[in-house]
Amino acid sequence: MVSTIDLARGHPSATLSQASGLAVALSPEIRSLWVGARLCGPAFTVQGAGGDNLALHHALLHAPPGSVLVADVGGARFGHWGEILTVAARQRGTAGLLIDGGVRDAAAIEALGFPVFSRHNAILGTRKDFRGVLGRPVKVDGATVHTGDLVVGDVDGVVALPASDTERILDRADARVTHENELMKRRREGRSTLDLYNNFETGGW
Repeated sequence: MVSTIDLARGHPSATLSQASGLAVALSPEIRSLWVGARLCGPAFTVQGAGGDNLALHHALLHAPPGSVLVADVGGARFGHWGEILTVAARQRGTAGLLIDGGVRDAAAIEALGFPVFSRHNAILGTRKDFRGVLGRPVKVDGATVHTGDLVVGDVDGVVALPASDTERILDRADARVTHENELMKRRREGRSTLDLYNNFETGGW
């Protein structure tokens, strides 16, 4: 069975963003809830409502194992997700959570080793009124994420790679890493960085 990390061929978010040539990087305000968290898997989208977490409960029941739940709750500063949902997600085989909004119980979630990327760490309680809409495109700070897109998150940020373009982006990321390794080899041999990048479009390398 292919691990979720292998879905991105081990590439970090920054490499994938640079290699894509597309606007795949999500808002830098979406950060990992705990240090060292790594998010990787196909998105399962859920449109929720700010201050209401019923949609997330329903999403857990419908998301295939290995999915990353991607939830739009409008950036609301409420604790939409916590320890109980994390335990349930572990039992369901969910790969992680990306939410444009708030979560709580950070220490417990870290202890469970469940990757969560969110806009806020917030403790305000939530209601359970809106069942949500599952599987349709959602917005994460203006960026559209579709079910099936490959979501990768780490200490540098989060990217959502379009499902139709993932293989091309991963191939470009492989080539980029090979090129960077050659540049680092030459640098260790004494070449300056300015010399190495002369006549190249650096793209932030």
